Amino acid sequence: MQVFFATPMGRYDNVVAVILGGGAGSRLFPLTSERSKPAVPLAGNYRLIDVPVSNCINSEITQIFVLTQYNSASLNRHISRTYRFSSFSSGFVEVLAAEQTKDNPEWFQGTADAVRQMLPHLRDWRVDTLLILSGDHLYRMDYRKFLDRHFSTGADLTVSVIPCRPDEAPEFGLLKANEKGEIVEFKEKPKGEALESMRVDTTSFGLNAEEAASRPFLASMGIYVFNYGKLVELLKADDSWVDFGREIIPSAIEKYTVQAHLFKDYWEDIGTIRAFYEANLDLAAPLPKFNFFDASAPIYTRSRYLPPSKLIDCEIDTSMVSEGCILNGVKLRRSIIGLRSRIDSGVSIDESIVMGSDVFETIGEIRSNIDDGKPHIGIGENTLIRRSIIDKNVRIGKNVKLLNLNGIETYDAPDRSVYIRDGIIIVPKGSTIKDGTEI
Repeated sequence: MQVFFATPMGRYDNVVAVILGGGAGSRLFPLTSERSKPAVPLAGNYRLIDVPVSNCINSEITQIFVLTQYNSASLNRHISRTYRFSSFSSGFVEVLAAEQTKDNPEWFQGTADAVRQMLPHLRDWRVDTLLILSGDHLYRMDYRKFLDRHFSTGADLTVSVIPCRPDEAPEFGLLKANEKGEIVEFKEKPKGEALESMRVDTTSFGLNAEEAASRPFLASMGIYVFNYGKLVELLKADDSWVDFGREIIPSAIEKYTVQAHLFKDYWEDIGTIRAFYEANLDLAAPLPKFNFFDASAPIYTRSRYLPPSKLIDCEIDTSMVSEGCILNGVKLRRSIIGLRSRIDSGVSIDESIVMGSDVFETIGEIRSNIDDGKPHIGIGENTLIRRSIIDKNVRIGKNVKLLNLNGIETYDAPDRSVYIRDGIIIVPKGSTIKDGTEI
């Protein structure tokens, strides 16, 4: 059974959203070894793609393309099972994987090239405005406010920006804007003197003096609203222009009206293992920076119709436990437990993410595994886990210790069953960790 979204006719009917699925996702490896970045699980129950898609739906934007070129099967499956619109609506969410054609024989070469290659798919739509989003950001935005600023200023391009700290600034495209909000300069990931030259007085954008002192740069969020015709002109002007930050935006500033739209709420680029780990754990905080419990703008995902979780003799603090779990005698602190997790007695999990399982193992299958000396899907007795990410369908045996007591920053196990990135232990999807293993 699926959720069907009924959407009324409105002023945003000629707006199409394009969500960029990113490249190979090397910064999120090994979580992206078998899936694209937008398909990576989030908060035990969701996928990263659910965030921008839900923002679109909550903003009355219901014509949505998701562009990807790596490991798109699971993303396709999730979207086809989750997002269905009423037959009386023109709404859709559709994955467009990179394809080789006579005119475009190459893979996507960058963010702008990805959009350039999908333009033929827009010919049958009455598009006048293109909303371009990223598939690996965690934030809640009403795009109607973004679009209304774009329309009211008569801009050809509007860039959503966020104030940032000096230590963050080198990782972003930075910009300067005049008193009218028009962007007059843009530099992609500047360093040294080029970075210092991009400092601005962010009090003019509504920050108080203390905030402006700590966040003296304006960073592009990688979220854009384009006049569709002007974007087509830019993309056709030079086929060597493949990236929005490096080429398209600087060219647009020279030729067209480019505006900045300030976003002051929580926003996190979770494209790295550390950022992904910290953003997930924060969701379980008493006052999280991102609140999944906001009923006014819900984050949608696939309805799985699982039974309530069963917790027996457990100690749980500052954690989230998803549906369909069986936890027996477990100590859990500041952790996320995903769907269908089966965790046995004596297990202690601290500051970790357990993504759960795609299936329930039957009692017969579990007994058969025991007879074969193979752990069941889940976590076996008396196992200790700290600062770890346990991907889906993992089998962890009894008396295992995943603790990284030596503080190793980077490690690849020869059998690829365990990795360490930024000091965080990662057990990839479908791996088996034998009884008594210590990391």
